[in-house]
Amino acid sequence: MNTSAHDLEAATAAAAAFRLTRRATALERAGWLTAIADRLEEHADELVALAHSETRLGADRLAGELRRTTGQLRFFASVILDGAYLEAIVDHARSDLPVPTPDLRRMLVPIGPVAVFSASNFPFAFSVAGGDTASALAAGNPVVVKGHSAHAELSRRTAALVADALTAAGAPSGTFGHVTGRKTGLDLVGDPAIAAVGFTGSLEGGRALMAVAQARPVPIPFYGELSAVNPVVITARAAEKRADELASGLAASFQLGGGQFCTKPGVVFAPSGARVAERVASLLGSGMPLLSEPIERALLSGLDRLSALPGMRVLRGVSEDPNAVAPAVLTTTADRVLADPQGHLVECFGPVTLVVEYDDLHQVVACVRVIGGSLTATVHSQSEDDIRSLVDELTLIAGRVLFDGWPTGVAVNWAQHHGGPWPSTTSAHTSVGATATRRFLRPIAWQATPDGLLPPELQESNPLGIPRRVDGVQYPAVHKEQP
Repeated sequence: MNTSAHDLEAATAAAAAFRLTRRATALERAGWLTAIADRLEEHADELVALAHSETRLGADRLAGELRRTTGQLRFFASVILDGAYLEAIVDHARSDLPVPTPDLRRMLVPIGPVAVFSASNFPFAFSVAGGDTASALAAGNPVVVKGHSAHAELSRRTAALVADALTAAGAPSGTFGHVTGRKTGLDLVGDPAIAAVGFTGSLEGGRALMAVAQARPVPIPFYGELSAVNPVVITARAAEKRADELASGLAASFQLGGGQFCTKPGVVFAPSGARVAERVASLLGSGMPLLSEPIERALLSGLDRLSALPGMRVLRGVSEDPNAVAPAVLTTTADRVLADPQGHLVECFGPVTLVVEYDDLHQVVACVRVIGGSLTATVHSQSEDDIRSLVDELTLIAGRVLFDGWPTGVAVNWAQHHGGPWPSTTSAHTSVGATATRRFLRPIAWQATPDGLLPPELQESNPLGIPRRVDGVQYPAVHKEQP
């Protein structure tokens, strides 16, 4: 359902739907997610063409992103059918203890209607039917999506397909809604029907919405993915062994999608004398048009600010397209970064990366300590390198630490964690992968409750056969037919 600037009927409808969605079985909810995936695939050509006309990301990239999106929906269907995400625990009454304990049973339950804000840089995977929507629906919560103006028509069309698919699959009316407009987005966060917010976007926009969420009479959780520089460390031995290979990988990673990936490597620590910046500069492409004029203005402003820092060198590519921004490699020294970390270690969203030359790893560790939270941290090293202290420092600032690869590209699976300390995200939970559902669930314990009044997941016979921890022992799933 679309709304005008001040019409939040979608939130009211979601509140009514929640009384039904919270009781829907895992099998029913899995059916909803699968129906959405099927419907999007049926209209794939139409959606990709529409996305291409609004974003200029290219048909191949968009087709792959749509496949990721439908795969993600099906993945969450499998997650909820598995049942482990509920964290079901049964502790039977104990009268033999010095202080007897009652029968206690605990699991996670849906939190309520969720407001989802679409991202500009992923018009499918982090948008109307993206990961926030999929994980919230999977957990049993209605969703109201605020579409992004960067791909407004695609958002409206995708929302219509999602709504139709849910209706055909038997989801309650109000399970999904779609609204537009900046003012409407602020009003949506403040609406008393909304129980949580999922957001992917700028630090400035996230701060504004988070302030609204916290200023409500009843504050609600705000799950934002905001800003990250995603440091990369190249050791001296790695540079000596494979400098050209590393330069090629870095050039491909930070220019991917016009540098408009939240996991783009924004600052790279490379040994002095390895000429990593120069090697990367020789591999700069011609650039690509950025997603929107505001993103382009922010990038150019950030480049101007960084370029003006003392001792900064700027190596630019040449753009053959007047509408495209030429990619750039900036380079400075670790000493200058440590003298002004706030000036150097800030996200510059687009095809630009900062190479920081260092003399020893102690300098890198000192820099890492002042970086702030990031989604990722990457290490390129050799087996003989002693990097334990470096890795320990990186684990303090990043949500995902990876070795001998590049951070762009986020797998959707059980082990993924796509989050990190502030300002990369606002919570300890991931926005990608199975445990993304945890953001939209809350724990509740039942004490001395008659078996017939318990949720099936906690009943003594475990009729759904889900994995549970019983009296301290973890038991695997027992495959049974879903009712």
